[in-house]
Amino acid sequence: MAIQIRDATTRDLPRILEIERLAFPAPWTLASFKRELTLPFSRVMVAISDHEPSNRGMPRAISGFLCRWLIADECHVLNIAVHPEVRRSGVGGLLMSAAIVEAKAEGALLVTLEVRRSNLAARQLYRKFEFEERRLRKNYYGPGEDAIVMELMLD
Repeated sequence: MAIQIRDATTRDLPRILEIERLAFPAPWTLASFKRELTLPFSRVMVAISDHEPSNRGMPRAISGFLCRWLIADECHVLNIAVHPEVRRSGVGGLLMSAAIVEAKAEGALLVTLEVRRSNLAARQLYRKFEFEERRLRKNYYGPGEDAIVMELMLD
């Protein structure tokens, strides 16, 4: 599967919302994504693949996305999701790699994120990039839904 990473546009939001709703029990709203597209320190990037995971049969589909903030010397990954039909195919890794490369190029010293304690697949992906689990945020995602704060120090 060939994958390209590019900046998201408002035209991408229906597909991003579709993936968001499939990925998370409390998905972001359309307004949340629209806001991220307007913030100067925010970037939403999409992974475009030559494999269409939905039944539309259209080529060059958005198969995943990542939203990050880059403020001062820190990159904070707010949201990353991959369509369920193409998970574990490298899309999430390519998105994370693109964010890390960009953070380094912009002079960031640290990449941070929160991940559900129960999301073992995501935690495993982040560990592949050498993120370290730093602390726990109790009930971050709601009652009984703790977050683990993970950090990656950049060279």
